[in-house]
Amino acid sequence: MKALVFHGKKDVSVDQLEDPRIETPRDTILQVTSTAICGSDLHIYNGLFPQPTDMVLGHEFMGIVQEVGAGVSNLKKGDRVVVPFPIACGHCHFCSMDLHTHCEQSNPEHYGPEGGLLKGKGGGLFGYTDLYGGYNGGQAEYVRVPYSDVGPRVVPENLTDDQALFLTDIFPTGWAAIDWAQLKGGEVVVVFGCGPVGIMAMKAAWIQGASRVIGVDILDYRLEMAKKAANVETINASKTDAVDQIRQMTGGYGADVCVDAVGMEADRSLIEKALGVVRAEVGTMKTLGYCLDAVRRGGVVTVVGVYGTPFDNFPLHQWFDKGIQIKGGQATVHKYIDHLLSLVQQEKVVLQDIITHQVPLAEAARMYEIFNNKEEECVKVVLKP
Repeated sequence: MKALVFHGKKDVSVDQLEDPRIETPRDTILQVTSTAICGSDLHIYNGLFPQPTDMVLGHEFMGIVQEVGAGVSNLKKGDRVVVPFPIACGHCHFCSMDLHTHCEQSNPEHYGPEGGLLKGKGGGLFGYTDLYGGYNGGQAEYVRVPYSDVGPRVVPENLTDDQALFLTDIFPTGWAAIDWAQLKGGEVVVVFGCGPVGIMAMKAAWIQGASRVIGVDILDYRLEMAKKAANVETINASKTDAVDQIRQMTGGYGADVCVDAVGMEADRSLIEKALGVVRAEVGTMKTLGYCLDAVRRGGVVTVVGVYGTPFDNFPLHQWFDKGIQIKGGQATVHKYIDHLLSLVQQEKVVLQDIITHQVPLAEAARMYEIFNNKEEECVKVVLKP
């Protein structure tokens, strides 16, 4: 089969590999029909998360079941399915609590309670380094899906791949960012980051009862996409003081909810980059800082942008003084996916309107470069094996 393989920092290529095989009774083999490049893939591409050996990337994918393990009774050959990005057994202590990203069984080499840099990680993830199980991802013609009796969902025939693909990750992640805030109705929600996850959080905010949704970014083309796809007000943080603007727009109080959909790869000055080297920090927590500034007293900050290392000078005093609730992490896709699939079926949400590039898998390496360099007004890339 052909697959997009990570070889090292900013070194990916579409290579010829052996087809995957059934390894356990709970496996299936999928022929991938659609897969996407996620902003989280860029963390590996840019060397922010260590991956010493070659790996097939990609955790957003769907496809047709080709082979079914003896322990899988809910799927059959020919089913078209969409696959959650976390790999979960469905039966352990944390899976039984709907915390599938913390599955005890899917990452046996590196799992543990610490949540440390190099040990004690959470459950397995597709195509996301050896630290998260070493599973090859779905930017390929074929992929092995462990625990297929728990994860994949059959896609109704009346839905296209483009309509369903983002149920794998970015829509459940955006949904979680709002669900964690437990909106009562009428809240002002500000989303920092108008990339794919941020825009999905904006769509989710409207559905869950927000009265006003504001997107913040530094790139005009992403702000335009947020306006078009999510019908939000926008602030360009490169042209104005975003925090001051948010306070002006909310009677001086700040937003009820602020979402960090950027994470550690926020834009940095040369001085900030130098300080990061001195402090042994990867990236920056600048966006989280903006959220803490812009949220009202007693408000909620949710974090779905990825952070991979400790950060010095965390504003603990501000969190305490303002009485802010903070929640973050990887989305528990298994918990949300059935409800979100029903929203798509009922046409209560459109997901595919953020796609800007749809190309053959053979062009994947070029698209990584374009997406990473923010060229061609690229918001979301879908690959067709």
